[in-house]
Amino acid sequence: MAADTGLVGPFPDGSDPVEYDRLRRRVLWALPSGLYVLGSRAGNRRNLMTLNWAGQVAADPKLVAVSVEAGAVTHGLVHDGAVFSLNILKRDDRSVVRKFVKPLEDSGDPTDLAGFAVRAEATGAPVLELAVAWLDCEVRTEVPCGSHTVFIGEVVSCGGQTGEGVDILRMEDTRMNYGG
Repeated sequence: MAADTGLVGPFPDGSDPVEYDRLRRRVLWALPSGLYVLGSRAGNRRNLMTLNWAGQVAADPKLVAVSVEAGAVTHGLVHDGAVFSLNILKRDDRSVVRKFVKPLEDSGDPTDLAGFAVRAEATGAPVLELAVAWLDCEVRTEVPCGSHTVFIGEVVSCGGQTGEGVDILRMEDTRMNYGG
């Protein structure tokens, strides 16, 4: 990171770093991206976190990767507990994701997390009852990637609706942006 600008390189020779950084961010923000809620658990500690970097990375076995900022509470829980759930929401539930941008208070009630109905599936990571679909994963690999860690999990349980008529929440459905 350039100490006095706050910009992250590299920059092409002869480019204006400020203008190049602005362009690079716009292009990266244009990548199609889902918007999810990541459930985590380690021991009796649980959390739900808004996440947009997720995707299937292998078909055999079924592996899903999620990228979590290294300083996030959820990072520690996924690392320590080696499990996560990926909750897919309906477009109509776009206001819900804003509730999970900061760590939640957990009363210990297994059916509630910060006022949201949840349940535990195979791994015990919280699954939102309002999720239109969900994946429950056991971590198989962690890959440090600068500011984030990519956790690769094997799908051990899943459920919900998919296909025609299910309008899934995407990053572009909100005024949120992250990354770039």
